[in-house]
Amino acid sequence: MRLPPDKMHRVIINTDAKNEADDQYAIVQALLTPSFDLHGIIPAHFGSIKSQTSLKDSADEVHKILGLMDLTGQVRVADGAAGPIPDETTPAPSAGAEMIVREAMKDDPRPLHVAFLGPLTDMASAILMEPRIVKRNVRVVWIGGGHWPVGGREYNLSNDITGANVVFRSGIEVWQIPMTVYRMMAVGYAELYERVYDKGAIGRYLVEQLIDWNTRMVAGPIEHRSLGDSPAIGVMMYPECGKWEYRPGPEWNQLMNYVPNGNNRPVRVYETVDVRFIQEDFFAKLARFSRGIREFARFDG
Repeated sequence: MRLPPDKMHRVIINTDAKNEADDQYAIVQALLTPSFDLHGIIPAHFGSIKSQTSLKDSADEVHKILGLMDLTGQVRVADGAAGPIPDETTPAPSAGAEMIVREAMKDDPRPLHVAFLGPLTDMASAILMEPRIVKRNVRVVWIGGGHWPVGGREYNLSNDITGANVVFRSGIEVWQIPMTVYRMMAVGYAELYERVYDKGAIGRYLVEQLIDWNTRMVAGPIEHRSLGDSPAIGVMMYPECGKWEYRPGPEWNQLMNYVPNGNNRPVRVYETVDVRFIQEDFFAKLARFSRGIREFARFDG
């Protein structure tokens, strides 16, 4: 299946890939999605609590996934910032932020979707480096933010609250998938063994690293995991694969509570997603890939 350019979504994936064990599934699904014109992957930091080298950890994980899929050198990878922006007027420059600016400023009638599976640092930096991009045809798809309307601690937001405020104040288009939604994406170990584990080197790795992470990091009995970053892939493929509504664009205080601000652009906030559509799409694409069917995304590398 080779789709014409006007039937493909322009996409950049920004991922804190080694933070937990679910980014890996979203990355693989994006790589295998033929309707994506994938301009690149940006490894992102995930703070300093879990690791003092979180950006490098994410970059190493992205390259490991590409290697397991025999895609080394076929996908552009540009590192993001090593940490959050220092303040609301100062970017944290990086090759990843430069990639976002470059693709946003291209003359292309198709929207550019920039999916953030972690903090919004590199989007905030891109906006501060080149403010004109907020007037371009760009959509920020973000896995992050706590329960509406109160908020509270949420991991992706916690790693750059200032960056999130810059993005939401900027006027750029944002699709938010908050914690209440991304936690809906649970799968059990039995399903992963039946649907993923036997699908080549990448399938084995996806399952083994997930179970290893749970074993080391989760207290008490467990045999499930939420593939919480995968909704970003789903809504880019099919924007109506969940219930959503526009809400006033928020900001956050340091407790990560939503702070109403009537000056910000309204945000598309997803309230549900079609878990069956997203997960079955991933399982089917991985199965076809393992059989040697190569119909994955077109790479602009």
